[in-house]
Amino acid sequence: MAFLVDHLRAAYSDKQTHVVLFSSTAIALYGYDQGMMSLINTNYSYLSTMGIAEDSPIVGIVVSVYYLGCAIGAVLFSKLADHYGRKKGIFFCLATALLGNLIMFLAGLGYRQGALAVMFTGRVVMGLGVGGIDSVIPTYSSELSKDEARGRALAQEFQSNIFGLVMAYGINLGVTVGLGKWNQWAWRIPIIVMQLYPVLLMGFVERLPESPRWFVYHGRENDAQAALNDIYGNEGDKRFDELMDSHEREKGQHVGYLDMLTPGQPQFHPTVITIMGQINQALTGYGAVSVYGPQIFELLGFPTRLAEYLTLGNYTSYFFMMTIAWLLIDALGRRKLLIHGSILLSTCFLLLSICGGLAINSRKLHISPFIPGLPGTVILFIATGAFGIGWLATIWLIPTEIYPTAARAQGTAISVIIWGLSNFAITLLTPIMFNNLSYFIFLVFAATNAIAGLWTYVYLPESGGRSFEENQEFFKDAKEASTWRVLSINKGEFVKMKYPDPSNGGKGIVDAERVPLLRRVEDQLPSVE
Repeated sequence: MAFLVDHLRAAYSDKQTHVVLFSSTAIALYGYDQGMMSLINTNYSYLSTMGIAEDSPIVGIVVSVYYLGCAIGAVLFSKLADHYGRKKGIFFCLATALLGNLIMFLAGLGYRQGALAVMFTGRVVMGLGVGGIDSVIPTYSSELSKDEARGRALAQEFQSNIFGLVMAYGINLGVTVGLGKWNQWAWRIPIIVMQLYPVLLMGFVERLPESPRWFVYHGRENDAQAALNDIYGNEGDKRFDELMDSHEREKGQHVGYLDMLTPGQPQFHPTVITIMGQINQALTGYGAVSVYGPQIFELLGFPTRLAEYLTLGNYTSYFFMMTIAWLLIDALGRRKLLIHGSILLSTCFLLLSICGGLAINSRKLHISPFIPGLPGTVILFIATGAFGIGWLATIWLIPTEIYPTAARAQGTAISVIIWGLSNFAITLLTPIMFNNLSYFIFLVFAATNAIAGLWTYVYLPESGGRSFEENQEFFKDAKEASTWRVLSINKGEFVKMKYPDPSNGGKGIVDAERVPLLRRVEDQLPSVE
């Protein structure tokens, strides 16, 4: 009990803990939307109010237009956060998400004409706010995390993303079972409950520390030093000196979006890595699995209600599996998690295509659909865990580690833009693929995961365990070597994960392979000073 009390006291007074908890809850907004729309899409009252058929492509458009809002919001709010500060940027993101959610709730309430247009508007406005959150929060969080703990902090935040998904789907399923699919409150209640997130978070923003890097970048050195002392205590002065050294090296740099997208410019190479990371994450197919979970279990041969319960079980497993993600991301590194995740996902989807084919043709084969459905369920649970551990947080983390301060917000915004556009395409096409490809959709995802893993193996540098400045060296070395292949740059140095040297009290870094994995995992566990 005393051990627990000590942990709670440490957490209550630790500013970094406040940042992680706040950021985690904010990121949960995105997960909540995914879980919320899964069953709204099949609610008969919702479809009737919007005037759309269950198999209409408009169902997918309503879901996917949100991602276009996210893409636009990423640019708008990253600029606002750069100009006015991370905290103000986050506050306005939350206010926008709150407004969009309220508009969605009011769509068709007491009227039918124009309900679909109002729902579209609400989806876009909420997308603006959530896109801003997904852009500003990772940047803010990484700027306040220690180099060796950036991955853990972001993975913990994305575990809360999955909590939001589980919470939304659980509420949605509960009211659907209780009220029925013809009751409008079975889809309105899950929407309005989402207001808890922005309302609570907006009241807490003022208690957060501002980013010291943002202070320094805007010439407010005294404020930066005060913030660092507040966050790190006795380490604050040392970190301030390091931050000022870094700022002097980057002083005078101005990086625009056009610079980042122009071949030959210094930030073009990291921008391509950022863009391809989000495209590859979309190619895993898990944007579709998250939103259309019940339909996938029905494809495996389960009746509708059982498919809905299995989806809740899959999401719950997803949440707990994310604990492994934040234990491993700073122990194994980003590359290993991504590559092994792709291998496992490709294998799982290949097996799912077999299970789906057997389930669809079960009558012809004179077998129960549960015979292929049960192993298919286990495989889908494993695939979901593989995505969560390998591909969820890592892709959002990398853009926050590979850019200088002058380009970090733009880089993270580009990441959200590509995420939004990619998921817009995936969530729009998935219902069409369900209707036309049936279980062959799993074969498509098996192939796209293999492509994502191969690209990652060839071109993605390991950014874990290194400072922001050390990661810049990779791109300078790549330019000198005239190649982007990681194995050919600096003798493959950036294939390896770096780790604080345990034989020297954590001073200096060594190749992580020289440190036993168990030791690395133990180091990620929370401790009380």
